[in-house]
Amino acid sequence: MIETPEIRLKRLKMRSWRRGMKEMDLILGPFSDTGLAALSAHDLDLYEDMLDENDQELYRWFSGQVDAPTRFFTLVEHLKAQTSFC
Repeated sequence: MIETPEIRLKRLKMRSWRRGMKEMDLILGPFSDTGLAALSAHDLDLYEDMLDENDQELYRWFSGQVDAPTRFFTLVEHLKAQTSFC
């Protein structure tokens, strides 16, 4: 079965809100509600790949403890600019 864009967005929203770490829920969840649909297909693919990363590592990227890897850097900076949590 082929996944429709609407189903994909719902799935990514669920994955954004149901992380293993509450801090990441609060960062990714609100963004997924308001900004996910505006991402390009390439950025959605990248976002989905980013969701496979470990929450503790993601939190280090978003809190500025370490820079995100080059592959995710622009996306992480975009998300940080879109959320008031970071």
